[in-house]
Amino acid sequence: MITSIQYQFSNEQVAHRFLNELKHWSLHEVKGRLFKRSSCVQVSYEFDGRGFDSTCSDLDDLASQYNGVEV
Repeated sequence: MITSIQYQFSNEQVAHRFLNELKHWSLHEVKGRLFKRSSCVQVSYEFDGRGFDSTCSDLDDLASQYNGVEV
């Protein structure tokens, strides 16, 4: 199952920093892209449906380091 989450950041520069962090993120395999406005990022990842998946929580923690909020 593919899961997508969108995050809003204060500006385009911060959104690009978050995207760059995702490219080198070692915790989970995720894909990110700018979404709607240039200060929004959509993150997608595949969840196998078995057990607990901490990807969403870890993404929220990472986004909060850049003052991003889930929309």
